[in-house]
Amino acid sequence: MNTLLKYFRDSFLVTILGLGLAFWVGWQSALGGANLWEAGLQAIFICGVLAVLEVSLSFDNAVVNASVLQKMTPLWRHRFLTWGILIAVFGMRLVFPLAIVGILGKVNPWAAIVLAATHPEDYARMMQSVHVPVAAFGGSFLLMVALKYFFDIYKDVHWISAIEKPLSKLGRLQAIELAVAMLVLYIVAQFLREGEVVGFLFSGLFGLITFIIVDGVSDVLEGGMPGEDADQPKPQNLDLHRASAGMFLYLEVLDASFSFDGVVGAFAVTNNLFIIAIGLGIGAMFVRSMTLLLVDRGTLTHYRYVEHGAFYAIGTLATIMFLNTITHINEVVPGFIGAALIGLAFWSSIRYNRRAMMDASSPGVRG
Repeated sequence: MNTLLKYFRDSFLVTILGLGLAFWVGWQSALGGANLWEAGLQAIFICGVLAVLEVSLSFDNAVVNASVLQKMTPLWRHRFLTWGILIAVFGMRLVFPLAIVGILGKVNPWAAIVLAATHPEDYARMMQSVHVPVAAFGGSFLLMVALKYFFDIYKDVHWISAIEKPLSKLGRLQAIELAVAMLVLYIVAQFLREGEVVGFLFSGLFGLITFIIVDGVSDVLEGGMPGEDADQPKPQNLDLHRASAGMFLYLEVLDASFSFDGVVGAFAVTNNLFIIAIGLGIGAMFVRSMTLLLVDRGTLTHYRYVEHGAFYAIGTLATIMFLNTITHINEVVPGFIGAALIGLAFWSSIRYNRRAMMDASSPGVRG
């Protein structure tokens, strides 16, 4: 138990500090009125709800992070678990909402902070107004992540063979995942209001371009820099270092795509940006701890279908983000579906391991 708790020590510490800060934010927001303690306790409760929401939405993100981190050098793995979490907590959960409002309202960052602190209702309304383009960007990027995994012609382990084998064969078609993603964007756009179509398609296209660039940069770093002599021997650790740098970039953009919908959806729970940042930041720390646990325990190696479940969950999240531009879907739904898919994949992995052990222990048939 102590060994397990060491992975979550930092997360519990951040939780204690975060809830204390949330109480102070709630207390300050109620100054000049009654029920100061009630406001502080309510802020703590909302932070807890947002933290649970973040963990449920991002559990599949932790699995994918772990699958990529296993291939990275210790140096870049450490950088992701330190620099990456700072970017995730402060960049995506605090700076991103401020940047969105700053761009939309054509105000400087300080004015956006003042707006969030003094007029939270107006701030929340501006965040909600950009939900469609934000969902288009995040949904298209995540859809490409899932499609690339399932359209891989070299993928030889299949969880749901009836689905995955045909998709793997279709991977022989050049850029099939891009064609499917563009078709999905076109279909969803047909159900949007006229004033939302252009923003949706533009943001969705930008999401596809971002994936192509990030994925391309990762491949270049993994295979060598342009202009280098392929016959010139290079230290193996140099190639691994470059590949890990590309994976770091990929994981950061992936985390950003995961957090988009969660940040915007959090405004349905509270209008207070600072409570949102604290709650989602606490959740992001627990996702980091789960990622580290999965890597150190070799969970993805021992349970062969868990990674499959995570990519099914990513595809589901992308679909729900698109559907959310048409009709509201409760934020709990993608988290519940994602957890269920990964749970089923874990159970299937256990069954596979048991069958493999039984086959190995059974006497061979003599012919």
